[in-house]
Amino acid sequence: MSGKDKGKTGKVTEAFPSENKVLIEGVNIRKVHERARKSNQKGQIIQKAFPINVSNVMLLDPKTNTPTRIGKKKVDGTFVRFAKKSGIVLAK
Repeated sequence: MSGKDKGKTGKVTEAFPSENKVLIEGVNIRKVHERARKSNQKGQIIQKAFPINVSNVMLLDPKTNTPTRIGKKKVDGTFVRFAKKSGIVLAK
């Protein structure tokens, strides 16, 4: 939602709930310099994805494919998540 990767989309590959961060493929890519581990290896520069704060991430609405907020409502005695823009119930 903000920062250098505003508007990019991708799948969440890993979540870090204790840090309030998520790892998203193709977002927040940085170049990391890796040194040679063995004498016959060369050092290299690798592109690696780093975690971003959860507050900068929104789910895409399945109907309109645009960012949407999430709500909770009670259906048949259980709470389910739904997209606020279209009202569609989201799968867990």
